[in-house]
Amino acid sequence: MKIVTFLEKICRKLHKTFCFSPRIEKEQEVIWQGSSNYWQERYLQGGNSGAGSYNHLAQFKAEVINKFVKDNGITSVVEWGCGDGNQLLLADYPQYVGLDVSEKAIRICSAMFKDDESKKFVYCGDESFVFEEQAELALSLDVIYHLIEDDIFDTYMKRLFASSNKYVCIYSCNDNENNSAVHVKHRKFTDWIEKNMSNQWRLKNFVKNRYPYDPTEEGQGSWSDFYFYEILR
Repeated sequence: MKIVTFLEKICRKLHKTFCFSPRIEKEQEVIWQGSSNYWQERYLQGGNSGAGSYNHLAQFKAEVINKFVKDNGITSVVEWGCGDGNQLLLADYPQYVGLDVSEKAIRICSAMFKDDESKKFVYCGDESFVFEEQAELALSLDVIYHLIEDDIFDTYMKRLFASSNKYVCIYSCNDNENNSAVHVKHRKFTDWIEKNMSNQWRLKNFVKNRYPYDPTEEGQGSWSDFYFYEILR
């Protein structure tokens, strides 16, 4: 009996360490109150922006965007969903404004780049938030498939395009495939652009991901590709 009790304790400890307990899963269900709240809680609990903002995936994204900024003489950038700032460490932008729905993420970025006057960070999680600035390039990196609610997605896309007077860069998947993760919803966002922005914007360039997603190598690839849009004059 003592051996069984000891083994049960070990199993419970291992399960608590490496798995989600029913209690934690229940808590996760409780705190899921929308896309914005999910990211607020994620950063508050010590989470980060995800695998796409680190290591070789981040390097690839920085390489593509930095080249686009240089080749097109871009002097100002705004990003909708700056996250924890790790991706930004690799960026080469003359002027930058990062927005996020997580106040914690904004605090992290503000502290990380406190001595860099070329960068500022703005919390955009309030319903009454209005952003009237424009940059030459507006960025959306690994954000669109995290916008679960249709109205949130629609508002986000309108704000993204309205914040640029030259180019928009979207790095995302572009399909309607189902995903089991509660914070992921694939969208064929080009359909939205075709419906709402085709008379104002055109696709300038498409860059395929160097590290396409492979389910057998979790965290090593991405389902996102680059879509660069140019405003019509």
